[in-house]
Amino acid sequence: MMGYNLTTPFLIYQWNFPMFPWDQIDTVLLDMDGTLLDLHFDNHFWLSLVPGTLSRMHGISAEAATSHVRAAYDKVAGTLEWYCLDYWERELGLDIMALHRTLVDRIQLRQDSMPFLTALADAGKRRILLTNAHPNSLALKLEHTELASGLDEMLSSHQTGHPKESPLFWQAVFARFELNPRRCLFIDDSEAILLAAKHAGVGFQLGISNPDSQQPNKVFHDFPAIHDYRLLLNE
Repeated sequence: MMGYNLTTPFLIYQWNFPMFPWDQIDTVLLDMDGTLLDLHFDNHFWLSLVPGTLSRMHGISAEAATSHVRAAYDKVAGTLEWYCLDYWERELGLDIMALHRTLVDRIQLRQDSMPFLTALADAGKRRILLTNAHPNSLALKLEHTELASGLDEMLSSHQTGHPKESPLFWQAVFARFELNPRRCLFIDDSEAILLAAKHAGVGFQLGISNPDSQQPNKVFHDFPAIHDYRLLLNE
């Protein structure tokens, strides 16, 4: 069987899926959670383990604990605090990293990630991870997967002081990696963040419709989206 390659036309999984002009793309910018890793770990952690732990600690009902954490999440959604483990340790009174380590068996690469990253390398494309994950969370996930071997560079938004939702994040990225944003493809499972990248000048965007393997696929309204990178690859 021939190896995957990105130098010949891509397979089209549905009639209106646009083929990317790969001769106009030098760099692929990639989100981590839900895009290269299964988002099930994070969803289970923040929506199940955290409220369950608070329920037991404070002797309150599961419903009350869930309501409390959802209100806390909503208060800072889209800000750097939303992604900051230090903030949540203070806000919730929990050892967040210790709780993370109880679930390391759930940290999983998407099955299609490494074939895609390998194909990008074979095609001479630069692969840069851009994540809102806290550096400690990033380090834990790199420790328990082979993700680092499929990347050329990586950056946590905490290193810039701004989340990916902010134009200031993108300015920092373009300067740090000396990028021509028009010649970049950005892949993320969040339509809001794809829009932020587009507004910042990134030339091409792609959504991931199945970030959590245990949940139904998402519907993207303003960007093309796929559920398996291997649909972009020719064998």
